Amino acid sequence: MPRSVSSTLPPPHRCPALSPWYDGCTNRDTREHMPAPIPRPDITAVILAGGKARRMDGADKALLTLAGQPLLAHIIAVLQPQVTEILLNSNRPAECYAHFSLPVIADAIADQPGPLAGLLSALLARDSDLVLAVPCDTPCLPADLVTRMYAALEAEHADVCSVSDGAQLHAAFMLARRSVIPALQSYLAAGKRKVQDWLHEQKLAVADFSDRPEAFSNVNTAQDLHRLEQRFNSHEC
Repeated sequence: MPRSVSSTLPPPHRCPALSPWYDGCTNRDTREHMPAPIPRPDITAVILAGGKARRMDGADKALLTLAGQPLLAHIIAVLQPQVTEILLNSNRPAECYAHFSLPVIADAIADQPGPLAGLLSALLARDSDLVLAVPCDTPCLPADLVTRMYAALEAEHADVCSVSDGAQLHAAFMLARRSVIPALQSYLAAGKRKVQDWLHEQKLAVADFSDRPEAFSNVNTAQDLHRLEQRFNSHEC
């Protein structure tokens, strides 16, 4: 049975207005084109930075620099207006991220079993009705990510929502209800790790972002980071 992590966490980080430190960060339409809010329960976001980044020679992708700021800073800047609080899931020392003033939670299961372990850790760590999981290497997130995912979740009366760019499912993006905890614990306890397989075992909704496929570009190699830098410089992200 996974261990609870809530007893070791600092108090919730309630999201304030964007600080000057984040003002130069990602997604230039974030502040100018925020969608009108819709009524919804509290949502805790967890940024998934618990992977081993083998294709980046083990580098901490959350701390890679893009347009003069860490990838993590770009993601925080976009998420802050959209959620109630933000956690960071990482298996590295919390001191590595002290500059960001976020609660850091390790995987609730040993051996770094992937994004689902990060989602479970966040679900166990907070009592929010909904938890949003996003990867740490996707700095171009849309300003209406949560609005559209929550709308799809409610429309389908689903337990979890992921996103599609029109060509493929980006399974590491998950908006999950607390009700999935038992199924998620059982799946991981059985040694299973594949995110898509677990998603398709749940009542799944998929938010359509075919109008913004570039929003889910991620960083797996140095070449990916270089391409994103070019997009930032040309105001395409």
